[in-house]
Amino acid sequence: MKTTREQGRGRMLAALPMSIWAVLFVALALLYIIGLSFLSRGEGFDAQLPITFDNYLRMAAPTYLKSLLLSLRLAFLTALCCALLGYPLAYFIAKTSPRVRTWLLILIIAPFWTNALIRIYGWKTLFIANGPLNTALLSLGIIEKPLRLLYTEKAVLVGMVYAMIPFFVLPVYSGIERLDGSIVEASRDLGAGPVRAFFTVTLPMTMPSVLAALVLTFIPSIGLFFISDLLGGSNTMLWGNVIQNELLKSRDLPFASALSVVLLTLTCIVLAVYRKLGGDAESMVF
Repeated sequence: MKTTREQGRGRMLAALPMSIWAVLFVALALLYIIGLSFLSRGEGFDAQLPITFDNYLRMAAPTYLKSLLLSLRLAFLTALCCALLGYPLAYFIAKTSPRVRTWLLILIIAPFWTNALIRIYGWKTLFIANGPLNTALLSLGIIEKPLRLLYTEKAVLVGMVYAMIPFFVLPVYSGIERLDGSIVEASRDLGAGPVRAFFTVTLPMTMPSVLAALVLTFIPSIGLFFISDLLGGSNTMLWGNVIQNELLKSRDLPFASALSVVLLTLTCIVLAVYRKLGGDAESMVF
């Protein structure tokens, strides 16, 4: 039998590779980005002294504030739509037979086997003026001229919900599957109808999984930029698009770093609120 000290030493050795990876490629990388955000712009991609707070003060401009508010609004709407669509789907999957459940989960996971960029291009093809959707509506006589679907906020929202909904369904499905059915049956035996049993027992008991799913959909939605690039164009400049433009077009590495630090700060705030509401890290595991 191994002693407690030997077991502890074994766990530390097992965690050592991951700890080294986290320090080198996460902690040091973040410190590097934070340090760059306080430097001045140099030639090309260079950053130089003196140390300055101008990179953060620039964000007070209306253009950047508008982009930040738009990013937060679309991220909120994405999480809300994923909740409204994803919870019923997750509940349905959890209550089906094991064989049907397996195939439904495969259908949820299957899009991950294809590059996200290619899948969003499919939505772009669907939304163009002479695309299948407008063609079908014109053929049925529902509309007289093609609808302007592409390069709108609604198109970006559809693309973001499509990309993020698996991240909502899978955690919630896991929470519903772990739910003790006897508790629900007990509420039914005590006179609660199906709707009341759902809102008083099922939903509260699966709320940790719902909170985790909301975090998993909200946080990535703030920084997504390729979806707004393809479906929103220049009409929809999210925070991720601003970072991309400052880095690749303006080549302002310090300012792009400052924008990234703000995005990181927002992520930390959301995680802090999640933990304050009683969120459990285990609920974020699919």
